[in-house]
Amino acid sequence: MPLVSVVMPVYNSAVTLGASIRSVLTQTHSDLELLVTDDKSSDDSMGLLTEFARQDERVLPESAPERGGAGRARNLAMTRAKGDCIAFLDSGDMWLPNKIERQLAFAATADTPLTFTSYYKVDADYEGESTDFIPNGRVVRAPDHVDYRAMLVQDHIGALTAMYDRTVLGTRLMPEMRKRQDYALWLSIMRDGIDARGLPEPLAVYRAHRAGSLSSNKLSLVPYNWSLYREHERLSVPRSTRALAGAVWHSLRKSRI
Repeated sequence: MPLVSVVMPVYNSAVTLGASIRSVLTQTHSDLELLVTDDKSSDDSMGLLTEFARQDERVLPESAPERGGAGRARNLAMTRAKGDCIAFLDSGDMWLPNKIERQLAFAATADTPLTFTSYYKVDADYEGESTDFIPNGRVVRAPDHVDYRAMLVQDHIGALTAMYDRTVLGTRLMPEMRKRQDYALWLSIMRDGIDARGLPEPLAVYRAHRAGSLSSNKLSLVPYNWSLYREHERLSVPRSTRALAGAVWHSLRKSRI
């Protein structure tokens, strides 16, 4: 049974943090460690983490030495990882109870160290737990197969569903970027010739804005995408422009879900 290291960054997430952690601890695949980095929260997030750690030794919290953003918080967690696989979950989202079990079984036959799944979307004020989640019609579908070229025009991999095999890739950290670090990580892995495989079954729950609204947060990512294409991927201006146009179009489509 592979050990799965679950990486979770936390910042002022006391309202949703409990449901996110419980969705990990109630997984049918129980051989896991939950590596949580609190990014200097000003609410009671660290207090909640301490209590969860007292109740379950698989919860391993730490406080970041200084505010560094989600990417750096994830990297701090990954450097502590002992697992065969690394999976990601943010402190506002949830996994369905059989997520790890189903994804590990899929990964065993996928012939790639990078996998992801479909996921559900719910409104940001959703108050339920993963164990009582009722499937809805708001599903972001995972394509069967994604290569580097396809990833440039759309980030197909929902971070809350991503998992990579550390025994094959080693510990792959996220680039030091203010935003889009997760996207940059998938691209860096796939640039090395690794394709990703998607499991069509939705196995996670993402808190989002209401269907049909393109949030200001999504629009604010446009300059970060441009920086990613030009500085991190070193694409030409024409190729970066085409990639950005595709990314914006796909964001518009996804916002309707």
